[in-house]
Amino acid sequence: MQDPLHERRPLPLAAPADEDCGHPHHHGGTPGPRRANALIGARGLSFKHNGRSILQAIDLDIHRGEIVTLIGPNGAGKTTLVRTLIGLLKPTEGELWRAADLVIGYAPQRFDLDKTIPMTVARFVAMGSATATPGDIDQALKEVGASKLDDRQISELSGGELQRVILARALVRKPQLLVLDEPVRGVDYTGEAELYTLIGALRTQHDLGVLLVSHDLHVVMAQSDRVVCVNRHICCSGVPETVAQHPEYARLFGAQAARAFGLYHHHHDHRHDLAGEPQPAHRGGLRSLPEA
Repeated sequence: MQDPLHERRPLPLAAPADEDCGHPHHHGGTPGPRRANALIGARGLSFKHNGRSILQAIDLDIHRGEIVTLIGPNGAGKTTLVRTLIGLLKPTEGELWRAADLVIGYAPQRFDLDKTIPMTVARFVAMGSATATPGDIDQALKEVGASKLDDRQISELSGGELQRVILARALVRKPQLLVLDEPVRGVDYTGEAELYTLIGALRTQHDLGVLLVSHDLHVVMAQSDRVVCVNRHICCSGVPETVAQHPEYARLFGAQAARAFGLYHHHHDHRHDLAGEPQPAHRGGLRSLPEA
């Protein structure tokens, strides 16, 4: 799904000094109280695979109407966390709950599609829900701006078109929670802005909760209510700042589209060793980014 012609390159940004994000997080202390109104909630959530710790003591709530973006280095456990929260993996320790009758629309990081097998867009979207009617499929495609693609073959789609269709496949379930693992993968910057704007509009229109995984440690969806930095545990969390005022973004795709992006600044009270274990911060100041 990755388009080599659209390799991500960092833009020059005038980054202000790190700010303390002000959101409490713990590294194995007493979990906070359970929030009954959360669509999904976790306290002390941990996951091990073959004896290796992948997630450690995660506390997280996702509510209706909010967008939560997960960021972190490769191998930090973001996808494992998502799959555990929605029930595809069973946690090793901790408490996990979901709202009664919660319907989740899940768009995974990648689909292993055999391009030699004919499949139309409409058929692919229909596979997202066993009860979807032709009208439901048409409506989902219309809402993501892909209504003219219904008869196209999946193998013929561009990166941006495919991501819209994958989003429609999650939306056709009529969910209360959208879970999107790297929804802008393989899309150029202009396409990212359009997809972020679309996700924000869907959140507002349907009062959805959105859990979004980003592969970029800094540039995230500006409409995110919270950005959560994960590296096995929750390192820090906060809110993104808009980058619409930066001339490089405005020059690339216009000031209006640039408002889709936000810049997240980290403020960690710890670092990670080569094995990924949290350690006290180095003397002389905090590291502003988690190690890979």
